[in-house]
Amino acid sequence: MSSLGKIPWSQLLAVAILLIVLIWLGLRSFFPDVPTLFAGSQPTNLGIQQNRLSPCSETPNCVSSQSQDIEHFIKPLNAQPNQIVKLKEIIDSQPGTQIIAETDNYLYAQFSSKWLGFVDDVEFYVNPEQPGTVEVRSASRLGESDLGANRKRIETLRELLSN
Repeated sequence: MSSLGKIPWSQLLAVAILLIVLIWLGLRSFFPDVPTLFAGSQPTNLGIQQNRLSPCSETPNCVSSQSQDIEHFIKPLNAQPNQIVKLKEIIDSQPGTQIIAETDNYLYAQFSSKWLGFVDDVEFYVNPEQPGTVEVRSASRLGESDLGANRKRIETLRELLSN
């Protein structure tokens, strides 16, 4: 038998992996709202407790305006009249987002990454004890590091709110 008829298993494996990746990307393109294995579970500790959002865990994949440590701290947003309404409009215009809960002073949204479907939980709270501020918390459900994605998201929202 000639050597042309034999395909090394490593090449077959590479082709199989490539096909799986292409199928995955195709499915994510056509069904972006379908949860993936990387979505994780919705936390049960979200919301407002004693005028505070939930604290960040010790992993670096969370930012909060109410955090006491520098690694997790991010400045709160400036409160404007109807700030929750404005935030909702901006979030609704973003791809891969879903508003989960909303009151006159609280908003909870989920942001899903396009290709792998990682979900981040993002909360906004107009704190009556801190006039002029909107407290924020943005946290990844899975993993150790988010490569700064949560911080970047809040800073992008801050910029969009100022326009």
